[in-house]
Amino acid sequence: MTSPALTLVLGGTGKTGRRVVRRLTGGGHVVRIGSRTGGIPFDWNDSTTWQPALTGVDAVYVSYQPDLAVPGAPEAIGAFAELAVRTGARRLVLLSGRGEPEAEACEKALAASGAEWTVLRASFFAQNFSEGDFLGPVLDGELALPVGDVEEPFVDADDIAEVAATVLAEGGHTGRTYDLTGPRLLTFAQATAAIGAATGREIGYVTVPAEAYAAELAAHGVPAAVTDLLTYLFTSVLDGRNACLGDGVRQVLGRPARDFTDHVAEAAATGVWTPGAAS
Repeated sequence: MTSPALTLVLGGTGKTGRRVVRRLTGGGHVVRIGSRTGGIPFDWNDSTTWQPALTGVDAVYVSYQPDLAVPGAPEAIGAFAELAVRTGARRLVLLSGRGEPEAEACEKALAASGAEWTVLRASFFAQNFSEGDFLGPVLDGELALPVGDVEEPFVDADDIAEVAATVLAEGGHTGRTYDLTGPRLLTFAQATAAIGAATGREIGYVTVPAEAYAAELAAHGVPAAVTDLLTYLFTSVLDGRNACLGDGVRQVLGRPARDFTDHVAEAAATGVWTPGAAS
């Protein structure tokens, strides 16, 4: 008897990774969670952890931390992908970003490994408002970012995970790049207003200069490298280059992408945006 195929999910406890794990295991697939606290630890900053995590693995969901835009990411992705192929992993699925030259360099490094590669280029997550960096400000009643009236097609992390799990589990996606977005464009002010409408709260949105945003992060103890990364993403990637829709969700799943308001309704029902509510 042959052993069942094993899938390694990097960032398996993160925003998309844990959702990928849930879908794969729900479909009867065997999964290894790649994280610093996993049973077989994995750390992007410690390459000695890569080989043990890859042992016996057939496919990998590649989610890089902290972001593909940081210096050294293409080199790390390339080295990991080459090791994965040598170790026996044949299918690599990379979570990438839209409109980021640095992310595209990582995509090329992945493809150069000789793996059966697939790239998932995702827009900003809808879950950033309910699980990520925007949650605190939303709870406080005001989100302030160095982003004006630029529109973004926020994508649901559950859609990303379903696409990733499908691509990891079945053939026919080698060499494909899927553009994953929501079904319509929204400004950050409109997205914030949608949360306010769903919760019955006054939640404001304010556009601030990049310098003021960086200073506010620094005042809250955010490390300089993280501050620089966030400021870069908000002032460069959100300059209008991504104000267009992708059809990757429909291409893979045969259905439309979930709308931002679908996520807002579900998240609001959990009480996540109710100040003082239990998490």
